[in-house]
This record gives sequence, structure tokens and C-alpha cells, in this order.
Amino acid sequence: MKAMIRRNGVGLSIYMSKKDVEEPVVAAENEDLWGGFVLLRNGWLLALPDLPQNTCLPLTVEAKKQSDQD
Repeated sequence: MKAMIRRNGVGLSIYMSKKDVEEPVVAAENEDLWGGFVLLRNGWLLALPDLPQNTCLPLTVEAKKQSDQD
């Protein structure tokens, strides 16, 4: 699913327009964010693509949802 990742005043958030959901990132597998999993506040686990560490935000990427929760 398409996910827009952006920085807000507190940290990172991800907006998924298909679901009309915006949630903050509460944990990330990799320090540099890319190429691993992120956990959102609502419990969703998303796999992010492998991108360079210095990739500028905001950015829309193809994220893969790993959990079965909606």
C-alpha cells in the first residue's frame, strides 16, 4: 500500500490514503528507518523499502503491511 512518511514535531508519522489512516511510528527495526519494519501506534507492522539513509522526507513509498489487524 502507498504510505507517506513525514516528520512531525514529535517524530515520524505514516499516512495511508487508501485506509485514510495517519499514525505515529512507535518503533523501527533499523535506526535509519529504511529496509526494515516499523511499528505504528495502532499495532500495524509495515515493511519499508530499502532506500539510502539520507532520503529526504516527506516521501511516498510502497509499504507492505505485515499484520492481519485492520
